[in-house]
Amino acid sequence: MSKTNGLIAGGVVLLLGGCAGGAAVRDVPVRIGPPYQVRGVTYVPAADPSFDMLGYASWYGSESGDRTANGERFRTRWITAAHPTLPLPTYAEVTSLDSGRRIVVRINDRGPFAGGARIIDRSRGAAEALGFRERGSAAVRVRRIEPLEADRQRLRKGKAARPLPPASARVLQNLRSQLSAGRMP
Repeated sequence: MSKTNGLIAGGVVLLLGGCAGGAAVRDVPVRIGPPYQVRGVTYVPAADPSFDMLGYASWYGSESGDRTANGERFRTRWITAAHPTLPLPTYAEVTSLDSGRRIVVRINDRGPFAGGARIIDRSRGAAEALGFRERGSAAVRVRRIEPLEADRQRLRKGKAARPLPPASARVLQNLRSQLSAGRMP
């Protein structure tokens, strides 16, 4: 079976078997899901191993106790995020273009759906780790990664992944220039 067919089959298994609201925090099966519409906009989930995008991030936190799109309980203090099209779950490195702080998040929900340049919503825990919970939103780079299993385990238990060194001033300047010019990294 090809990798793509395996991912699709895993998504179907989750769709058929995971609707009971299981609260287990697991990395399998990976769910891609069919295209869907929110507020008249169609989103097409897809596997994108090279995902690397600049834009803006916000945070959400009042949904604590609700279920995420992959059936897990949403926990505001955990280092999680929502993305409209990446498979669930996916791991991503998020870099604040203001401070250079970098963290690994576990994407387990769908969103943001506010339109504009927002490319990811983060939990309150992730917003605090990046240092911009008070501002509500900030410029970021979101890059899909495959973290070490130890980091995956920590994130699945609500703990932060190992600390990453901040992005260098040169890298930040380059990313800020690309964002202002509307280019991708």
